[in-house]
Amino acid sequence: MNYERLKTFIAVAEKKSFSEAARILFVTQPTITSQIKALEEELNTKLFERTTKKVKMTQSAKILLQHAKEIVRLSDLAKKEIQDIEETTYGELGIGCSFTIGEYILPSFLKKFKDLYPLIQMRMEISNSDRIVTHIKDQIIDVGLIETPMDDPRIMIEPFLEDELILITAPNYFDNEDEITLEQLKNVPLITRERGSGTRAVVNQYLKQAGVTMDDLNVVMELGSTEAIKSAVESGLGVSIISKNAIVKEIQLNLLTSYSVKDLSFYRYFYIAFRKDQVLKSTVDLFIDELKQMNDGGLLISC
Repeated sequence: MNYERLKTFIAVAEKKSFSEAARILFVTQPTITSQIKALEEELNTKLFERTTKKVKMTQSAKILLQHAKEIVRLSDLAKKEIQDIEETTYGELGIGCSFTIGEYILPSFLKKFKDLYPLIQMRMEISNSDRIVTHIKDQIIDVGLIETPMDDPRIMIEPFLEDELILITAPNYFDNEDEITLEQLKNVPLITRERGSGTRAVVNQYLKQAGVTMDDLNVVMELGSTEAIKSAVESGLGVSIISKNAIVKEIQLNLLTSYSVKDLSFYRYFYIAFRKDQVLKSTVDLFIDELKQMNDGGLLISC
């Protein structure tokens, strides 16, 4: 049965007047008459007895009214739920994050993103940049946030946030100094990230520009996470170079101290990465757009 015909029928039945039904439905009375006639023909029954003073429902109309109200209610409910879904983005989103981004920068953004889009089901893995790029190519994840640019013909990358790497030590590691020399850096026990790490790649790049290789340094330990490095440095096992974003709390609590290296700076961008040959899902497009907007608005941590 036609939705509009049922709406018209209910209005006439409740108002017991064709003219009143026309008024509340914002149509002409002939339209009401036409709709009721079409419904009577469809059901092969008479629905109303009309007199000069009032409209009286037939027995058929009384039966139909019970069901018509439920049909219209369910139809309206279905429309509402569909409209809500159309207005609220939903779906799945697989994200891969390198350690620094996933542990220190992304959590606050994800909270804001989830508040805005509660129907998006997010799945996040934290790994090094090489592994994330591999998972993007294998379509295990939809989008990656990595710490170093990747020269891969199948991967598109876009910068979204600038980061600074700094030398960290236990408090009072160097006496009354805010800056150390490159020669001092060569001699102190150095704790580094594992091979494949974006942080390590950036450090290597800047050191190479200064004429220094890893062989020139006193590397005493390689660790697979920033948290492990911070703990080792706090214990006095050595020094390290990590993101300034990763030690905000430790600096405030005086658990770690930061130093600059004379004539050497470690700046980098964090990058969004995704497959070139893949049409991005709407959830991925939305994630990237919101990430850029929040960064432009200063809502992401930056140095």
